[in-house]
Amino acid sequence: MRIERENPAHPREIVGAVIPTPPEAVDAVVRNAHNTFHEWSRRPVAIRLAALGRAADALDARKNELAALLARESGKPVSDCRGEIGFAALYLRWVRDHATDVLSLRDTDNPQGRITLARKPFGVVAAITPWNAPVILSMLKLGPALAAGNAVILKPSPLAPLTVSVAAEFLPATTVVHGGPDTVRALVTHPLVRKVAFTGGEQAGRAIAAAAGGALTPMLLELGGNDPAIFLDDFALTPSDFERLVLASFATAGQVCMAAKRLYVPESRLTEFVESYIAAAQRILIVGEPTDERTTMGPVITRTAAERLTGLVTDATNRGARIVPLASAPSGDGYFLDPVLALDAPDDADLVRLEQFGPAVPILTYRAETEALTRANNSELGLAASVWSADEERAVTVATRLEAGFTFINTHNRTGMSLHAPFGGTKNSGFGREYAEEGLLEYVQTTVTHAPGPFRAGGAGLPAGAYPHAAQTNSAP
Repeated sequence: MRIERENPAHPREIVGAVIPTPPEAVDAVVRNAHNTFHEWSRRPVAIRLAALGRAADALDARKNELAALLARESGKPVSDCRGEIGFAALYLRWVRDHATDVLSLRDTDNPQGRITLARKPFGVVAAITPWNAPVILSMLKLGPALAAGNAVILKPSPLAPLTVSVAAEFLPATTVVHGGPDTVRALVTHPLVRKVAFTGGEQAGRAIAAAAGGALTPMLLELGGNDPAIFLDDFALTPSDFERLVLASFATAGQVCMAAKRLYVPESRLTEFVESYIAAAQRILIVGEPTDERTTMGPVITRTAAERLTGLVTDATNRGARIVPLASAPSGDGYFLDPVLALDAPDDADLVRLEQFGPAVPILTYRAETEALTRANNSELGLAASVWSADEERAVTVATRLEAGFTFINTHNRTGMSLHAPFGGTKNSGFGREYAEEGLLEYVQTTVTHAPGPFRAGGAGLPAGAYPHAAQTNSAP
């Protein structure tokens, strides 16, 4: 049996196939990874980090080849795929250059005592990754996990397993397995899997959390988002700003967890906003063949995804929304959709209420800033958000009132990401962080060695009648 991957732009074309790992074979895979962990974790940190640098070089050297493959299996424009692979290489180099400081011992020695903090690996890490950005979202887990000395079992999505499987070959102490829910369940419940890192949808995240939680396995979950963008009444956007905003919603055909998915615009400025938005979209949205360098939006990932999006737009139309096409999709059997705006959709329409994860974006009007905040926060998800204003301090103040793990100011989506800024969700959008120092610390356990001052050589010991817990409390530097 094979898992075949079709081309979303040409579904009758099979791009490639992988061999699934049956659930009963997972035990042997994990035990082999556990043995690898013991050998890999004993290597000096410098050796481990040098391996990440070599992997980054390999990604760069094969960037064009991998981008072409990723475009065909995922439907993402090849220019976006090339950017993803380049960013993955950049991130691995960032880990190489910064992990030593994070992973080093912390030693405090003073009259109250000596405390040594050590950062130690978990063991075997299960990394389960999605299809929409498979290379970078895998490297966000593999890089810090391997730097810390863990071994990793990577389980890519069946919807984009090919490119990431090649990329994973560049890294040591990494095993790739393929399969569906049964394989995942066998992996995350295995007693030698000591950490689970998952990026994907909320429903799958709940299932994985339930399975891993039964074994008390710590997790990192980055789930979906229904990410609001609030434009304050003083926003001042240039034509290029609007182009950036359009791509914040429609890059990867809107199939991005942190895309701008609900746009809140002051009622008094709606007409100018919509006119500028449409003009920008008409300039830059080219829906077409993913391998064409001119394409800026490809198909959605599956026929099911296309049908779901069509249903959301139809429902919004039936509930009074006005649908504004922004570009025309090519005809044929691919899973192409016209990118659209939805105006006048009610807040309880599914297109507004749910994460649409596709090229259909509602523009919603408001009259008061507090109203915009209340409606933006009215979601069980809380991944990303953005605030747009000519006054940066005002925007930052408003941002502090949004229920989101990451809030952009005057931008949204990929243009607002930073290797130095931890990213992750609140509420049902998950927990844990990627990028920055926090992303490195997700893959280590802090262990403590404590020599209390009273009991060191020459120490006076506890005063007569002292309670031991008080001595421990007082000995903290």
